[in-house]
Amino acid sequence: MQIKKTCLQVTMALGLMLGAGAAQAEQQFSAFLTGYSYWDNTPRGSTAIARPVLHRGAGGTGTYADPVTLAVGHVKRGSRSIMDFPAGTRFYFPRLRKYAIVEDLCGDGNAPQNGPCHSGYKGYVWLDIYVDGRRAGNAAANQCMRRLTGIQRAIINPKRNYPVEKGAITETGCRVFR
Repeated sequence: MQIKKTCLQVTMALGLMLGAGAAQAEQQFSAFLTGYSYWDNTPRGSTAIARPVLHRGAGGTGTYADPVTLAVGHVKRGSRSIMDFPAGTRFYFPRLRKYAIVEDLCGDGNAPQNGPCHSGYKGYVWLDIYVDGRRAGNAAANQCMRRLTGIQRAIINPKRNYPVEKGAITETGCRVFR
């Protein structure tokens, strides 16, 4: 267990270092990806986000210019939340063919650092992508979240030319690729 935790901490530190500069080289790693929707956002039934960069609320079509909102774990220190990856850090998920941007926090309560979003899943960094679902409904969003949850390849600071399936994740059929 200690090896997995150390590996997670190194991966998170790598993410913090890479996300700190705008012109950093891309890096690939395996992450545990989950989804959150309009229906289970905080507050429920909203698109509210904690750290807006490109969007006023959770959203995005998945292109480089309009990446999907991504939530990351964080640590509370007093009234401040320190994110595992800085707001504005971009990712690409080949299995979804979507770009994403960190604009939200994953994990609620007074000690989110004790929850899975920050501590990870079996040694993997935990990332939470916005699947939308507002027009498709709660059941469709839940089904989509189950479908995409798992260990996936993630690319931090990605190039701009990866293939993209444009549109809200749930509303475009929650497509996943090999």
